[in-house]
Amino acid sequence: MEYIAVLLPSVVVGLLFWFAMKSIFNADKSERQAEARAQAEADNKARAGDSGPGTGHSPGPVK
Repeated sequence: MEYIAVLLPSVVVGLLFWFAMKSIFNADKSERQAEARAQAEADNKARAGDSGPGTGHSPGPVK
């Protein structure tokens, strides 16, 4: 029984650390996914806006 009393605090602190790190990494992953979606949406809007008339850009070389 004394082994449990000695090891229990370290195990509890280790589990708390593990849960904290897991939540940090999950939040970072979610933030990266949201940033990628926002960047893709901005790229799509920019790409769609560049090809329209009146943008001042030429459609490319004429053959």
